[in-house]
Amino acid sequence: MNEALKQKLSKLPASPGVYFHKNSSGEIIYVGKAAVLKNRVRQYFQNTKKDPKTTALVAEIYDTDWIVVDTEMDALFLESEMIKRYMPKWNILLRDDKTVSYVRIDMKSEVPYVSFTRNPIDDKATYVGPFYGKSSIEKAVRILRHIFPYYDKPYTGKKSLNTDLNLTPGIEVGKTTAKDYKRNLKKLIRYLEGDREKILRELEKTMHDESAKGNYELAAEARDQLFGLKELKKKIVFSNKEFLDISSDQALKQLQELLGLKEPPRRIEGYDISHQSGKNTVGSMVVFINGTATRNEYRKFKIRTSTSDDLKSMQEMISRRLKHKEWDYPDLIILDGGKTQVSAILPLVEPYNIPVIGRDKSGDHSKSASVKLIIPEHQEPLALSNGSHVARLIARIDEEAHRFAITYHTLLKRRNMLK
Repeated sequence: MNEALKQKLSKLPASPGVYFHKNSSGEIIYVGKAAVLKNRVRQYFQNTKKDPKTTALVAEIYDTDWIVVDTEMDALFLESEMIKRYMPKWNILLRDDKTVSYVRIDMKSEVPYVSFTRNPIDDKATYVGPFYGKSSIEKAVRILRHIFPYYDKPYTGKKSLNTDLNLTPGIEVGKTTAKDYKRNLKKLIRYLEGDREKILRELEKTMHDESAKGNYELAAEARDQLFGLKELKKKIVFSNKEFLDISSDQALKQLQELLGLKEPPRRIEGYDISHQSGKNTVGSMVVFINGTATRNEYRKFKIRTSTSDDLKSMQEMISRRLKHKEWDYPDLIILDGGKTQVSAILPLVEPYNIPVIGRDKSGDHSKSASVKLIIPEHQEPLALSNGSHVARLIARIDEEAHRFAITYHTLLKRRNMLK
């Protein structure tokens, strides 16, 4: 351990968080989560017996950074996102597939049930994850079951002990309907995807609105869920606070400096167009809040006008998006495209004071594609080092926008083939 790192480790807080091990070149080689950063990070450098791979990792650590969060569950969400962003080599080498877990809910089933799996498949079910801590996510979902009761096995219609413990929605005893059960499952999914603040606001509004209408049972249900979610942070895992200190994300700070923004961009929206020879043209909008993917905010667009002109398709999509005042407006828009695309979109977003930049990849959507930014104030594209924090974030947003667009395009193509 070098002296600078030794001094840095002495300042580790006794808080939950995510830590980033770096090599001598500044490359992030491992991302981990901790209930207590002070204890977990120091363990790497203690004279205890380690397996060969961990020993090799420690030998490569030159520096360590961290982000403090409110709870262990917040660390679980953040670790998952940061591993997707940076793809650290030691996370791949040390990964045990038995510790990686997805939450699976088949919402198309008449009575869905909640389960966990290591290997998601294309079966139209909803998968939330991956989470790099099987026991942590299972524990969190079990606690949430007291607020959003669910079935953990295929529905049989028979009463069980879980019915008496109020851990199932109670369809089997006439306590609720399959429709209302699915409505609550959607809240559970949104909560797991990180949409906690918005759900709390919605529940509070529902509680007051239904009470005013005299629908006291619905008001009581919303009240119990609201109070239950607020109480969770006192147990172990959840908090209703913003889970990421935005000022700690190096990528967001670099974007702020690069673009001359007053604050780090809290909400970033990424856009892409997908079609096949002008057929089944679609657009995708992905949303990253505080540097992490917020999937419940994603939107897809079926292009109505010029389906073979990517430029006009992008203009249509942005125009339609801006009409949705109920969606929070972004602090930054990132387009899949070059100077022509950025110039075409600028007049649309200027009345809203939304900065827009483009990523010019010349059709290369691979992870190794160079990151060249098109910034309106710059004459030439700005080439970023592929290993920089901001390049990693932009590549991650672009990859998500492209994936989301391709997924929707493929869905439309399949539907049309069946007609």
